[in-house]
Amino acid sequence: MPILVLLVFSAVFAWPREASAQIYAWRDASGTLVLSDRRLESDATTYDVPDAPKFRTTRPVATSGSYEPFEPLVQQYATRTGIRPDLVRAVIQVESGFNPRATSPKGAMGLMQLMPATARELGVVNPYDPEDNIRGGTSYLRQLLDRYEGNEELALAAYNAGFTSVDRHGGRIPPYQETQEYVRKVGAVADIERSTTLPGRGKLVIYKVVEIIDGKPVVQYTSERPTSGTYEIVQR
Repeated sequence: MPILVLLVFSAVFAWPREASAQIYAWRDASGTLVLSDRRLESDATTYDVPDAPKFRTTRPVATSGSYEPFEPLVQQYATRTGIRPDLVRAVIQVESGFNPRATSPKGAMGLMQLMPATARELGVVNPYDPEDNIRGGTSYLRQLLDRYEGNEELALAAYNAGFTSVDRHGGRIPPYQETQEYVRKVGAVADIERSTTLPGRGKLVIYKVVEIIDGKPVVQYTSERPTSGTYEIVQR
């Protein structure tokens, strides 16, 4: 059996995402073997893996270290936008498998799979640059969370299918198999249901605070109630 096939079958049993019956394998620009249950490269090789086990975690196995270069950026921009790092990490995991060079058949790019038009609107100059991509992706996710009053499932549905599709279906997850599966996968990885409450604190509340710094308004998000100034509750 070729070495690549052996690597694929070995990695499947340690693969962090919820495995499906098909695994796609390719090598990125640096020569690293990438495995995914989504075809993110046109020349990916397909392997059938019957009865693949299911794992739910927001991080690849420690030996791979594929998430480690991006963890500081996840923490930085999740904190800046008031989003749970687990949610940002889960979106990256499901969207690209932590491959910053990933390009979908529809043209979505980078870690958080930004479409060209969305990237331009967010001011993302290089979607394949991890920091630029995560900055733009978290900003967009924050916009969607604000639009749906902190409802993570609706925000994820809009991230996948567009907010016009969610609005057109009455503010509900659209009845598209791809979108429903996407929300389920990210939700399972990010543990959305249990994230809505914190031990001993009840519902998680996110506050939006606007501060004037150097004469310019700067928006910040926090789970701690501000002791002064004006603020807005964006998630309860």
